[in-house]
Amino acid sequence: MRVGSGFDVHRLVPGRDLILGGVKINFSAGLLGHSDADVLTHSLCDALLGALGLGDIGEHYPDTDPRFQGVSSLSLLSDVVEKMRKKKYLLVNCDLTLIAEVPKITPYKEEIRRTLADVLGVDIGKVNLKATTMEGLGFIGKEEAIAALSTVLIRNEN
Repeated sequence: MRVGSGFDVHRLVPGRDLILGGVKINFSAGLLGHSDADVLTHSLCDALLGALGLGDIGEHYPDTDPRFQGVSSLSLLSDVVEKMRKKKYLLVNCDLTLIAEVPKITPYKEEIRRTLADVLGVDIGKVNLKATTMEGLGFIGKEEAIAALSTVLIRNEN
């Protein structure tokens, strides 16, 4: 068994789609980033890469590489899942926390869980998603950014 954790944060800006866990969220702003800036999927990728001992998302998909400009973070996650399979590991479960004042994600939670479970190749019951706010504190509390934390447990197939 191996454990990994991931964290990511992106600034909210007008004029971009807001993508969280591969799902387009109806909101007036999106996250700034080289790819689609899906903070939730980025943190999950980092957690999986950490559990595998493979560094971090920036090492594998650098924001200086034009191949990743505007790319869906689900394609990055799919690539990380392939790395996990090649190393003969399976996901036991993942626990994801979205940290945001806005928007409220309750209407999207099940779709996000299902989307991530599909890419991970696991039952939806292995993907937990929760959300919290910063109670108005800091840049997230002032609705300037969204952050995410992820924890994963993987096990060797053998």
